[in-house]
Amino acid sequence: MGVRWTAEQVLALAPDDASRSAGSKLGTAGPWSGRGSGGGAVWGLCKGSGRVPYRTVVDTTGPAYWCECPSRKFPCKHALGLLLLQASDGTESGESAAPDWAGRWLAARRERAGSAARETGGGAGGPADPEAARRRAERRAARITSGAEELEQRLADLLRGGLAAAEQRGYGPWEETAARMVDAQAPGLAGRVRELGAIPGSGPGWPVRLLEECALTHLLDRAWLTADRLPAPLATTVRTRVGLPAPVGDVPVRDHWLVLAQYDAADARLTTRRIWLHGTASGRTALLLSFGAAGRAPRLALPVGAVLDGELTPHAGSGRLRAEPGEQFVPVEGPVAPPPGGPVGAALDAYGRALREDPWLDSWPVTLSEVVPARAEYGWQLADADGREALPLTPAAQSRPGLWRLVALSGGAPVTVFGECGHRGFTPLTAWSPETPGETVPLI
Repeated sequence: MGVRWTAEQVLALAPDDASRSAGSKLGTAGPWSGRGSGGGAVWGLCKGSGRVPYRTVVDTTGPAYWCECPSRKFPCKHALGLLLLQASDGTESGESAAPDWAGRWLAARRERAGSAARETGGGAGGPADPEAARRRAERRAARITSGAEELEQRLADLLRGGLAAAEQRGYGPWEETAARMVDAQAPGLAGRVRELGAIPGSGPGWPVRLLEECALTHLLDRAWLTADRLPAPLATTVRTRVGLPAPVGDVPVRDHWLVLAQYDAADARLTTRRIWLHGTASGRTALLLSFGAAGRAPRLALPVGAVLDGELTPHAGSGRLRAEPGEQFVPVEGPVAPPPGGPVGAALDAYGRALREDPWLDSWPVTLSEVVPARAEYGWQLADADGREALPLTPAAQSRPGLWRLVALSGGAPVTVFGECGHRGFTPLTAWSPETPGETVPLI
C-alpha cells in the first residue's frame, strides 16, 4: 500500500458525519476477513446483515472505491472501515496478490483512467468536425448575448422602479429571469440572478447588498458584450463566469501535493466539493472541483494532510487556480509543513491583486502565519501577533465547531492558518501549531 494514511486523514474522506461514525465502528478486525494489500490497493470482505459479506476494495492511487453494498455514498462506511483498519494495523503484512474480484475491478478502473489520459493528451483528439463545432460555438455565443441584453433591461427596470419594490414582488420574477438565462445557455448568469433573488428581505442592510450584487452582474453583462475589446486573460475569465467551459491547459504540473482542505457546498440542484492542494516544490495552490447530484456526495475525496504524488493540469482565465487531476495520485512520504504564509496585510494585498484580474471573485486562498484568534466587539478575528492588523472571520465560520478547534489549538499563541479571504472576511480551513508543525488540523 505504500505510505499509510492516518485515521484522521481517513475520517476526513467521509462524506458526512453519519458515514464517519459508521465507518469508525467497522475499523476493527472483527467483521473483516480476506484482507490484503498490494499494488497500491487494499481489499477485504466485511460481514453485514446478510449471509454473504460485502466485497470492498480501495485503489489508494486514485483514490477510488468499490463495494457491493447498496450505499450511494463515496466512500461508503465499508471503505472507510477498511482504511481505518489498515491505518491502525501496526504490522507490515507485505504485498499480496489481489483476489480475482478485486483484480478485475482494479484492472478495469486503471484501464479507463489510462484511456481517458490518452484521449485527453493524444494527437487524435479534438472535434470530429471543427467547422460544425465553430458554428455551434457561434450560435451559443449569440444566445448568451441575447440573454445578457435581456438581463441588462431587467436590471434597468429594477433600478428605475426602486429597490424597495424588489421585496414586494417576491422571488418569482427572479426565477423567471434565471430560467431565461438558462434558455440562453448562460448558467453563470442564471446563478447570479438566483443569488440576487435571495437578497431582498434577507436581513438588515439588504438593499445595499442587492445594489452591490446588481452592479457586479451589470459589470459581467457589459464585459461579455464588449469581450472582443478586453485583454485575452480577462476575456477568458468573462467567458467562464457567464458559464462557458474554462479551457484546460496542455502542460501538466507534476509535484508532491499537500492536501490542505476539503469541504462540500450544496444547493437544491448540486453538491460541489472543493479540494485545495499545495505543491511542495512548485509552490502552486490548486483547486479541484468534484460534483454530485443533490443529496449525493461527489466521488473524488482526498485525505486532508496527506502528501500525494501526481499531475494536475491548470485551467486558464478565472479558473487558473482550478485544475484537473491526472489519472492517479500516489501517497508518499514527504514534508507536511504548511505553505509559506504572511501577515494579514499580505493576505489582503493578494486578494486585491486577484480582484484586479477577476472582479467577480468571492474569495482567494491565503495562508496567514503568526496569527492569534481573538474575540473582538463585532465577533471573532485573526490578528497578527504584533497586533498591527486583524481580519474578521466570516459569519459562517463563527458558527462552526472548527472555530473552537482553532482556539484550542492556539491556546493564545500564534498559529498558521490556511483559508479563503474575501469581502465578507476570512474562512479558516486548516491550521498548524508551531509545537506540531507536521500535523495538519482540518477546521471544516
